[in-house]
Amino acid sequence: MDNELRIIISGGGTGGHIFPAISIANAIKAKRPDAKILFVGALGKMEMQRVPAAGYEIKGLPICGFDRKHLLKNVVVLFKIWKSERMAKRIIKDFKPMAAVGVGGFASGPTLNMCAAKGIPCLIQEQNSYAGVTNKLLAKKAAKICVAYDNMERFFPKDKIVMTGNPVRQNVLNVKLTPQEARKQFGLDPDKKTILLVGGSLGARTVNESVRQHFDMVKANPDVQFIWQTGKYYNEEMKKALSDYGPLPNLKQMDFIADMGTAYKAADLVISRAGASSISEFCLIGKPVILVPSPNVAEDHQTKNAMALVNKNAAVYVKDSEAADVLLKQALAIVHDDKQLASLSQNIAKLGLKDSADVIADEVIKLAQHGTERY
Repeated sequence: MDNELRIIISGGGTGGHIFPAISIANAIKAKRPDAKILFVGALGKMEMQRVPAAGYEIKGLPICGFDRKHLLKNVVVLFKIWKSERMAKRIIKDFKPMAAVGVGGFASGPTLNMCAAKGIPCLIQEQNSYAGVTNKLLAKKAAKICVAYDNMERFFPKDKIVMTGNPVRQNVLNVKLTPQEARKQFGLDPDKKTILLVGGSLGARTVNESVRQHFDMVKANPDVQFIWQTGKYYNEEMKKALSDYGPLPNLKQMDFIADMGTAYKAADLVISRAGASSISEFCLIGKPVILVPSPNVAEDHQTKNAMALVNKNAAVYVKDSEAADVLLKQALAIVHDDKQLASLSQNIAKLGLKDSADVIADEVIKLAQHGTERY
């Protein structure tokens, strides 16, 4: 067998899992251009489109999560798990990886279980401050566990933990524009205070309602301008609400922002959900942020992510159930307070861990060098 580096990367389901996975793959390729990297994802999930678009091959498993509301449907889930494990076993036999990386999400379970059973060294990357179920189950079999928050020994063996931070999208970090130039790209006044509202690519009902219910407040503050990403699920509804209300020159509404780096640069303050990848980006660019954690995630991990920052005076927290009433008012108060903006920026920047993808790639390559002994 030749000495080319062969790595499996598995997981996905959300951008918060996929973006770090692709960043790790890119870092491995930068260090070892000869590396062969194969992704394993879940059929029907967004990784099946995003990974090939990034230039990598991906295999799909028919894996899905348990249905806690309809227990009888889990007979099908158990069959899919069994089938996914058989498929993962075949993929591993054919590809012969030297190491495996799990980033969380359904597919990483059967893939890393099968790799561990064959003695292939495994690394898992946990993005959140509260470990996901899949990663907690895989921890005993993993050789290394890369984390982004303190106190993760609550979930994982301390001797396996490596503090790396979360890999982020490079195009967010490498923006050369000034804030004034970035605002001009959105057709906004280059010199006005700017608030960016994002709820992810699909959107967030709560963040959108916080704007829709307070168009009068937007109108009453013409010295502040807003970039409002509604997400594709809510775009038509919110666009109609804005049209019915009438012109708001200081509110720029769109369904999706392709260039988030420029949007972040344009903003004095960001309003966002509390996904781990987004938080890591805010830390690295030192961006003041109000976090509105989604209540619709496993084990309320977004609130735990947010509080890890709030407890260090590095972000502001607004509860989802209260956001429609208080979010916009609070954002306007903060964006006018230069002292608070500066304090938030300084405190959140202290939490940023640079070069996370490179550090993780080094750990993977080291594990793979041990894995070569198998073939």
